Amino acid sequence: MTLFIQARRALTGAALAAPLLLAGCSSTPTDQFYTLSGGAATVVPPAAASAPLFFEMRPVTIPAQVRRPQLMVAGEAGKIELMEHHRWAGPLADEITTGLSLGIAADLGGVDVYRNPAPAGSTLYRIGANIQRFESKEGSYALIDAVWNVRKVDGGSVQTCRSVFQENVGPGYEALVAGHRAALAKLSAAISAGVRSQVAGGTLACVNNP
Repeated sequence: MTLFIQARRALTGAALAAPLLLAGCSSTPTDQFYTLSGGAATVVPPAAASAPLFFEMRPVTIPAQVRRPQLMVAGEAGKIELMEHHRWAGPLADEITTGLSLGIAADLGGVDVYRNPAPAGSTLYRIGANIQRFESKEGSYALIDAVWNVRKVDGGSVQTCRSVFQENVGPGYEALVAGHRAALAKLSAAISAGVRSQVAGGTLACVNNP
């Protein structure tokens, strides 16, 4: 009888422990989402008695290997690691386009009228960007390499530049995203300088990471 009771207790204990083990095995890390835009609005108002500057920020193109929702992080020996639980809030190309649009609007006190009509009689500047490299190495650097152009619509010449911005970053994916945001802000400033040179009718020396 004693052996029977002991065996029954052992089986009961195992039955109670099984759901806890299964719950532990079935738990998965929480997905983290990141954006390249957002934060406090910083808009430079146009000078008194002047009209705002109007521009069109065209959708950017990005390399095929980073057209994924997950962060793609450089590993050793040319390997790329896909961070399944660390993702962009939206398609990366859209994140970059929105970040540039907001940054340029803030730098210039301008209005992005892409897919909207510009006011009659206003001067419009068209901006395009091709992101050739978007590299991430956790605990090391965040890099953006872009070829971009600015053209005054209706008769303006095209101004084309290549800019490379690399930010040193600390450990962690938040630091990595912050590095990309900083690099994108520098790219926005470089493009804004290109627009200003078009407004002034001059030429611009292409801007790279200092």
